[in-house]
Amino acid sequence: MGSSERSATDDIVSGIMGKWATAFSNLDASALASLYSRNAFFFGSNPNLYRGNDGVAAYFDALPRWHSPTVKFTDVRTAHAAPDLINVAGTASFVVEEDAEPLTVKITWVIIREGGEWKIVSHHVSSKTPLIEP
Repeated sequence: MGSSERSATDDIVSGIMGKWATAFSNLDASALASLYSRNAFFFGSNPNLYRGNDGVAAYFDALPRWHSPTVKFTDVRTAHAAPDLINVAGTASFVVEEDAEPLTVKITWVIIREGGEWKIVSHHVSSKTPLIEP
């Protein structure tokens, strides 16, 4: 893959992450759901699997109404896996109240081109604490 492809991929992902962070800071479930595919699978901070835009909106609608939620994405890696498919992995650090410790998780997304727009089709977060020690 050439450097221009890599740059375009990073720009696509960065754009989605920016929209995601803004919508999360406003706890805007509709705006967040609009970033996902109609066929999305979503594993968030609870054990339930949410599906599609309505499932994603239901997840975010059920969150507490925090006063100052923010998210910061770091260590982001992207791979343009196919013409209409981008694989994303990174770290997301959520702060939900001003003086609270951040909740930091591993995050993976699969992003597809759907109807000419890039949408998240798979969203998964998991603990950074190892479940099995090597």
